[in-house]
Amino acid sequence: MIKSETPTESEVKPLRDLPEVSVVVPVYNEVESISLLIEAIALSFASSGRSYEIICIDDGSKDGTVDLLRSLALQRDDLIAIFLRRNYGQTPAMAAGFNYAKGQIIISLDADLQNDPRDIPLLLDKLAEGYDLVSGWRKHRQDDPIKRLLPSKIANWLIGRVTGVKLHDYGCSLKAYRAELIADMKLYGELHRFLPALAFIEGAKIAEIPVNHHSRRYGKSKYGLGRTFRVLMDLLTIWFMKTFLTRPMHVFGFLGLLLMSLGFVLGGYLTFLKLGLNQSIGDRPLLILVVVLFLTGLQLFCFGLLAELLMRTYHESQNRPIYRIREIVALSAGERGKGKG
Repeated sequence: MIKSETPTESEVKPLRDLPEVSVVVPVYNEVESISLLIEAIALSFASSGRSYEIICIDDGSKDGTVDLLRSLALQRDDLIAIFLRRNYGQTPAMAAGFNYAKGQIIISLDADLQNDPRDIPLLLDKLAEGYDLVSGWRKHRQDDPIKRLLPSKIANWLIGRVTGVKLHDYGCSLKAYRAELIADMKLYGELHRFLPALAFIEGAKIAEIPVNHHSRRYGKSKYGLGRTFRVLMDLLTIWFMKTFLTRPMHVFGFLGLLLMSLGFVLGGYLTFLKLGLNQSIGDRPLLILVVVLFLTGLQLFCFGLLAELLMRTYHESQNRPIYRIREIVALSAGERGKGKG
């Protein structure tokens, strides 16, 4: 069955009901690569015995990828093709794949054949050691040293410093997640590269392992320096969420009280000059500074109160707790009753 509308839950279920692993692949203009990638993914599961599904999300391709994916999806029982209405970007495409994934474990990777599907079993083995997220590290990366490697190294260092999650390679799309972790995270902007930091906020255990990386065989890269500004803005968002998501008043209220206090002190000094020493203060720049400090402080304090209300609405409207429980260990009711004797 082929539909142009967004698939319903029943339409995207693979023939294998509730597979163990869902492989999510955002696709944009990769008509030469996609067939080879799907075959390589299937081959990586051939000897593992794990049930799986491959979810390819076409992000508004214009090079024949749509027709090819549609044809492949009608031939294979392990492939689900989702077609977005236009080019939204990698983060929305990944979010769409995560939302439709049915596996207990979710693997993400790029469609350009630079990520190696043969590394998927390594990620799964590492995840089985008790981790919630395993990130790939392109230790021997095959990219332009100036346009790609240098900016990436700077970005990885900066993200690690700001978020507190030290990884060698935030930009590697090849990652493995537990499905319950993904369910707790909402993606916006360019946040797909910050998934380890978002997972850390949720209390996840994170590991990183070296993976293979190949030179691009077909097409050209969709990444450029133009994304730097958007990444920096998202990094500030992650920093704020990590530090003040459940207590915004701690930052805005503190700054507001600090500025108002400084305004009161300087205002007291001007009052002493006026009343105590009978000096003119109307032409002093310090008077303007006092007014600006007091009004700015008052605005920040009120902004903190509004942020507190928004935060409570955010959590309470979704019945979303401000904590995450990893495990609950307890005796059964009958065993607890025996213990009382």
